Amino acid sequence: MLNSDLVVNPRLSIPRAELSWKFFRSSGAGGQNVNKVETAVELSWNISQSEALGPYRKQRLLEFYGSRIVDGCLRICVSEERSQFQNRQIALKRLADLIREAIKPPPPQRKETRPTRSSKRKRVDAKKKRGEIKKGRQSRYSFDD
Repeated sequence: MLNSDLVVNPRLSIPRAELSWKFFRSSGAGGQNVNKVETAVELSWNISQSEALGPYRKQRLLEFYGSRIVDGCLRICVSEERSQFQNRQIALKRLADLIREAIKPPPPQRKETRPTRSSKRKRVDAKKKRGEIKKGRQSRYSFDD
């Protein structure tokens, strides 16, 4: 999986050459392993220079993850596991999930409809009932006594 292209779906794969890795020492639990071995990974993918995506998909990614993209690069940092190999697999899976989520077609817009007669009647009835409740709160003084 690490030496082959990243398959997002059957029709889209990201060439391995477009992905760049950085490794650094992870923080947290792990004993001496944390202090010696660079297990945390940062996966970078330059969306703007990618040849795997067409202009529409690039635009969708930029709109979807605009706040996560710096200088045209989408970065994913993983330091959950004690093994660099496992962290690399997690990073690849996250990238594929992010891309899959962004390139999904947008849902069709809802066609506006007019309110039904019964919904109008219910609304008016509820307003009348509320008005009656408020009317019942008013004190009626009799000045005849």
